[in-house]
Amino acid sequence: MKPTAASTNPDALRWGFIGSGRMASALVGGMIRAGVATPDRIAASDPHPAAREPLAREAGVAVHATNAPVIEASDVIVLAVKPQSMAAVLAEIAPTLAPRHLVVSIAAGVSIATMAKALGGSTRLIRVMPNTPALLGEGASAFALGSTATEADAEAVRTFLESVGRAVHVPESQLDAVTGLSGSGPAFVYLMIEALSDGGVRAGLPRDVATTLAAQTVLGAAKMVLETGLHPGALKDQVASPGGTTIAGVQVLERAALRGALIDAVDAAARRSAELAATAKG
Repeated sequence: MKPTAASTNPDALRWGFIGSGRMASALVGGMIRAGVATPDRIAASDPHPAAREPLAREAGVAVHATNAPVIEASDVIVLAVKPQSMAAVLAEIAPTLAPRHLVVSIAAGVSIATMAKALGGSTRLIRVMPNTPALLGEGASAFALGSTATEADAEAVRTFLESVGRAVHVPESQLDAVTGLSGSGPAFVYLMIEALSDGGVRAGLPRDVATTLAAQTVLGAAKMVLETGLHPGALKDQVASPGGTTIAGVQVLERAALRGALIDAVDAAARRSAELAATAKG
């Protein structure tokens, strides 16, 4: 079915969140700060008062105990529920969806095909893989379109996700790789920051100083990659002067196969994501 005018005009969209947990709260807060939507154009639902009340208080949006008012008041429905709750939520909302609705899922491992089977083939669907730094406005998200989603839908979701970081459009077949990289990647980086801090302590720094310097170094290095557009290897070469301290440290990391270990970690996480998705489907 052809989407209505409301669903193709980003400024007119009304957003509804099924689930009001931390990720939903982060996305709502980012949308409001970025001007993607005003609080009066956002509604949310959650059966748990402990999740509803902070969102209503801090964001000023309408929050309900049931899903029906959110469906009625919204053009875009964001499914921000746990994967194990998705089947029940899809069954509940299926009879109430209208042609104007775009359904966006941030539930890991629930395929577009699974959602389409539950909601009907004409429902416009987009699947999103966000990550936890979205809570601070520095998320790395990827999204995949269902076969009936439009370019206008894609732009609306891109704008929505970029309110809390950066977003890329990928085929759904690549979302397991995204999960392995940006979904699990923060944990790998936290290990690196902890290890760098340990190194600073070993070299004589107080723990608080070492951790601050380690975290800021990772943050600064990441911004250098994103904002200069240079290859990470080129930036590494700029730091590593001939016969200097950096190249001595790089040699140790190469001997320890740091790059190979990180490649294997991302690959293992991506494969596990695919396994979990297959289990859920089965």
